[in-house]
Amino acid sequence: MFSITILRRLRPCIVSQSLSYIHSTAARHGASLPVSCFRGISGKQLHVIRRSFLQINNKAQSHCLSTRSVSTPTQSEDGKLIYTGTLGVAVRGVKLFSYSTSGASLVLMPQILLKTGLGVQSFALQAAFCGVIGFFTFLTPVLLHLITKGYVVRLYHNPDGDTYTAITYSIFLTEKKTVFHQSQVRIPAVSKMFTTFYANSTGLLVNPDLFAVPHDYNHLMGYDKPFSFHTDDMDRPDQS
Repeated sequence: MFSITILRRLRPCIVSQSLSYIHSTAARHGASLPVSCFRGISGKQLHVIRRSFLQINNKAQSHCLSTRSVSTPTQSEDGKLIYTGTLGVAVRGVKLFSYSTSGASLVLMPQILLKTGLGVQSFALQAAFCGVIGFFTFLTPVLLHLITKGYVVRLYHNPDGDTYTAITYSIFLTEKKTVFHQSQVRIPAVSKMFTTFYANSTGLLVNPDLFAVPHDYNHLMGYDKPFSFHTDDMDRPDQS
């Protein structure tokens, strides 16, 4: 199926090249063609045939150029797209579901108090019930946001200034941009579960396997910088 789709896209280009080759061959060897090929065709009919031939050739070439322009990736204003997280839709869906259930709990809480008779009980019992329900109602969205706030949905790189733009989700499920320079990237001394690197003080999480070009990840983390090692550093006492 994939090969059929490719052949369909390349068919106008192949036809255009074939027509161009036939046209050039006919122009070079037009004098040597037998007269019987054009016997019974007037000059006006030959002109119409030639014009139709040129129109078909131009349409095929224009279609080929449009196909190439569509397949060319566009350059964003933030730079070149070097990373796309595969869990962006899942993260947004889970947070939206958590917000929906929390909102439904707040709406149904007064009805539960009235139906169960807790509304006429003592104030201490009402406060305990509302405290437990409210704790889990607000705790789940907050925990989800703290865990997923550093997940990078998309990452752009501007090679001119060597700056990066990380797209994450805010607490209101809107896209948030974090712009930083490569020199501001700091790798944590102890690996953390939800943090790959720090951009200034912002922890960000990426998957190294999702980079289309491995060198982009190495440059982001600073692994392509020259490494120097001195034996004097081993003799210094650890200040920590």
